[in-house]
Amino acid sequence: MRFFLLSLVLAIVPASANPTIVGTIPRKAPPSISAKRAIVVDYMSGRVLYEKNSRERCHVASTQKLLTALCVFDTNVNQSFTITKSDTWVEPTKLGILPGEVYTRRKLVGALLVKSGNDVARALARSVAGSESKFSDVMNRKARSLGMKESNFLNPHGLTATGQYSTARDMAICAREAFKNPAIRGIIKTKGYNFRFSNGRTKYLKNTNRVLKSVNYCNGMKTGTTRASGRCLISSGTLNGRTAIVVVLGATSSTIWRDSERLLRWSLERPAAR
Repeated sequence: MRFFLLSLVLAIVPASANPTIVGTIPRKAPPSISAKRAIVVDYMSGRVLYEKNSRERCHVASTQKLLTALCVFDTNVNQSFTITKSDTWVEPTKLGILPGEVYTRRKLVGALLVKSGNDVARALARSVAGSESKFSDVMNRKARSLGMKESNFLNPHGLTATGQYSTARDMAICAREAFKNPAIRGIIKTKGYNFRFSNGRTKYLKNTNRVLKSVNYCNGMKTGTTRASGRCLISSGTLNGRTAIVVVLGATSSTIWRDSERLLRWSLERPAAR
């Protein structure tokens, strides 16, 4: 059992990382969850604290927008670009950007992660790579560079596509990388804000992550829902000197928040790290 856990650590942590006491597994038994797949990872050490079918390939819906954001931040995020009509040809969740409007990539990444607009994802993909299909190549190169070996991404928003998949483990790797980015951390912990469109109109964007409200030390990350994926949530929290990342995939509307909150509390509500 000890060798198995060590192999999981080495699979996720870069060779230069040094696991510390913050990565210890809680003494209390993990809670029972109903989601099909899940993983809990200590952010600092990368140690897997809990897993359930974490290597099983599946659809991950809008949680993959974290990878989209990482790819955008690899570019000049202050670059402005103009929205085209094709950017708006996507359903169902949309911010409501209009052809001819001009935004910086940075501004739209905020709306991407808080509101989860699919039109915003399309616009950012086109801005960075010229098209959704070319941007998928960018996503897959980024994923491979991070060690996400069981994933294949075909679009920037997570709408179901044949041949697109990831795993709870791979999405935990993605989430750890996203959490390293101070700008992304600032966005994903935002409970809501007023977005100003380039034509002057405003819209209040409410974060879709309910755990931000139910757990006071939760500080992100991203929701996702499609028929193929079920309800999905990547959540993070920091308490008593530890930060944990919880990935829950394939839950239902009645269980996603409970499963995520239980795992987050289990991993962090214990004596302080020393």
